[in-house]
Amino acid sequence: MLVISGGTAVLAGDPCDVETAYFCADVRADPDRPTARQLILDDLRHAYVDLEDPTHLEFQYTQLLGDVIDAMAADGRPLDAVHLGGGGFTMPRYLEATRPGSDSLVLELDPGVLALARDELGLETSDRLRVRTGDARNQLADVAGDSADLVIGDAFGGRAVPYHLATREFLTDIARVLRADGVLAQNIIDGPPLGFLRAEVETMRDVFEHVAVLGPPAVLDGRVGGNVVVIASEAPLPIEELQVQIADRADDDVVLSTAAELDELVGDSPVLTDDYAPVDQLLDS
Repeated sequence: MLVISGGTAVLAGDPCDVETAYFCADVRADPDRPTARQLILDDLRHAYVDLEDPTHLEFQYTQLLGDVIDAMAADGRPLDAVHLGGGGFTMPRYLEATRPGSDSLVLELDPGVLALARDELGLETSDRLRVRTGDARNQLADVAGDSADLVIGDAFGGRAVPYHLATREFLTDIARVLRADGVLAQNIIDGPPLGFLRAEVETMRDVFEHVAVLGPPAVLDGRVGGNVVVIASEAPLPIEELQVQIADRADDDVVLSTAAELDELVGDSPVLTDDYAPVDQLLDS
């Protein structure tokens, strides 16, 4: 098993349990944690869920998303969130468990993944954890403006964010949905020389006033591939609160980059648009 920064993992090509419209899907127990289940889509480990403890975040990138949530609402107040991609529904359940009264709308492409989450991952939907199936961009267009405190981007086609979910036009629609102080938190996987990450950060800076990047130094230095979380908002980001959350977890393998560091990271990278978003080429470059 090849783990990418504690997140998505490449696995051996065992036969799958379920063939959905989009994936060869499987749910496997974690031998080291009896109450945990791992969601495998094709040859990638996409989600990790503890059936008895929704506050357990196994992957580093989900821990960083948890840090964002905790920094935004350290007092435990409820948040209204839109999740782009459901998978194992780890973050909606974390939000529900840690901030009762929160509202989550999950936009999941694959009805088969939703059925698997209900049947084998203990997902229970409700008035406060709702799911709409279909393409996230089409579904987001129907979400009311100024209605979300948080948008979490965690939709992948294989190892890449689908190109139409990476463009300025889509990010502009996310900005429409967010409240004035709302935050976008986007999970991105890339490897050296970080062509896609650089371009996506520049695209987010083209749409939002404030942008920051959270991730392992070895990934952000372009030495290895892995997951990073990019956050953006029209309002100042809770940087000090994030630093406290990361320090409390004693996670020494995370850096938080803003402003001048992002200028150096981005360089002369292009803004991605509906007319120009060569995501696969950028990942391979």
